[in-house]
Amino acid sequence: MAKTDYRKSSFERPMAGPDTILVLDFGGQYAHLIARRVRQLNVFSEILPATAPAAKLKKAKGLILSGGPNSVYEKNAPKYNREIFELGIPVLGLCYGQQLMAQHLGGKVKPGKTKEYGIAFMKKEAESTLTAGLSDNEQVWMSHGDSVQELPKGFEKIGSTGDCENAAIQNMEKKLFGLQFHPEVTHTPNGMKIIENFVLKICKAKQNWSMADYEENKIKEIRSKAGERKVFLLASGGVDSSVCLALLQKALKPEQLFALHVDTGFMRKNESSEVEGSFKRLGVKKFRVLDSSGEFFSALKGIVEPEQKRKIIGRKFVEVMQAELKKIGVQKNGWLLCQGTIYPDRIETAATKHASKIKTHHNRAPIIEKLEKKGLVIEPLNELYKDEVRELGKRLGLPDEIVKRQPFPGPGLAIRILCSNGKESVDKEAEKVLKEIAADFGYRARILPVKAVGVQGDSRSYKNVALLEGKLNWGKLEECSTRITNKVRQVNRVVYLLKPEKVSEIKLMKAHLTEERVHKLQEADSIAMNLTWKKGLYDKIWQFPVVLLPLDIDSRGEAIVLRPVFSLEAMTAKFAAIDEAVVQDIANQILKIKGVGAVMYDVTHKPPATIEWE
Repeated sequence: MAKTDYRKSSFERPMAGPDTILVLDFGGQYAHLIARRVRQLNVFSEILPATAPAAKLKKAKGLILSGGPNSVYEKNAPKYNREIFELGIPVLGLCYGQQLMAQHLGGKVKPGKTKEYGIAFMKKEAESTLTAGLSDNEQVWMSHGDSVQELPKGFEKIGSTGDCENAAIQNMEKKLFGLQFHPEVTHTPNGMKIIENFVLKICKAKQNWSMADYEENKIKEIRSKAGERKVFLLASGGVDSSVCLALLQKALKPEQLFALHVDTGFMRKNESSEVEGSFKRLGVKKFRVLDSSGEFFSALKGIVEPEQKRKIIGRKFVEVMQAELKKIGVQKNGWLLCQGTIYPDRIETAATKHASKIKTHHNRAPIIEKLEKKGLVIEPLNELYKDEVRELGKRLGLPDEIVKRQPFPGPGLAIRILCSNGKESVDKEAEKVLKEIAADFGYRARILPVKAVGVQGDSRSYKNVALLEGKLNWGKLEECSTRITNKVRQVNRVVYLLKPEKVSEIKLMKAHLTEERVHKLQEADSIAMNLTWKKGLYDKIWQFPVVLLPLDIDSRGEAIVLRPVFSLEAMTAKFAAIDEAVVQDIANQILKIKGVGAVMYDVTHKPPATIEWE
């Protein structure tokens, strides 16, 4: 068999009668990613609800059960087709899927003594076709609180970690397999080998499916849906909206396409003028930059809660769009809205039945969903991950300056500026445990009186942030951060103090979205972006959020947090351990900004933290 090219694109029209692997969705954050990994093997895969009828399931070469935010022993656990394990075809259960398999077949699932979020190492306990070709001690990615405590009859343990006895199990006779970890994410380095073993060796699926005509299919879909109607694109200028634009330009007549860039006041330094230049070079005939910063600041005045900020921004975007439509004379129902929504936006907003909402993306706001139900929204990228969008952009002829642009959230710096009413308590017992863990690694520690959004066990978390002080050692910081977020349940994110080396007093401030705070973050963000570009690191880093915390540090000013990450599809991420000299250079320059009292570095992976803080 020819060597498999894992870099091939996906989401093509299937050939007649291809072999199929079905992914049954239990609400896991990575359900769609599993299907995509199978498609990378040139084997057709689609996602079905867990209640799908046996008649359809039987036609598949194999089934993969996704993870999910629930516990299998809860009354509200997702319903599923109980014939799944009696169809005579191979089944692979992942995380929640493994737990469901074990419980259904007579095993026992209970809360684990330790919750595992992040990197773990699996030791091989027995030989298996599923783990063939893997080393005896393999890095894997965990995100779970429950675990299989007792195996069902006929099953054996084939892998374990320090905190999870039954990390991998099998019943070879019935071809039933379970993994507590996630092989589909990039942070399980040999996860694709496991998926390949299951799909090609165990299920014996043929590689008879390809995606070469994706671009052609999407252009046809856009033409069919739009007809003679005008299409209105909300264009941030990022890679997603730019690829949407390129597709629309190929699909529509020039007079049908309108593009609007809204300057919310929360853009990066000089961002809107740079976007305008890029779009003009792409040849867009009808493009406008609209300064609506006053409206957005007014709408967000006094708002503290992250979800509320996102909802207000989403609603305001649509209000601005509707006002602009009236100005240009587009008649009612004579237009469609096009957005660069990608799949992670949808699943973090709980687009699937059993998924847990992590955060509301502005392009998934309720008012957008109402327009969608009326058939007034086109989202040509909503089945794609970021790396696939980049690949499509290259196929469409977009320049590298656009295709390689780092992701920037639609709400902009508004969700990178944390706000506070000045009231936030710290759990002293949790802080005591935190300090003991940090001391084992040679660090001083405290819990900061601010909270951040995270994703733990496929569910949203909103918890405190821990601060570490001491000597910079990326390896130790990574290990310490993972230990803290696994052991201290009140914490989902860990930051390291870069500058100054020590701080005495940290006070929570009353702080909201103001022009002064936005300007402060714009300057810090500009320094970080310019230096990573100058040092040749920009293309290596997936995304580099810079965050402003409402903390007064020793009466000198607020705290800036650097959050560079490595990722492929944004569903998982590792904090980027940048060269220390570069990091210190960035920190020293940011510390010169008026009103900045400290510079910190986020040393948390996703999960348990999200890439953005809000």
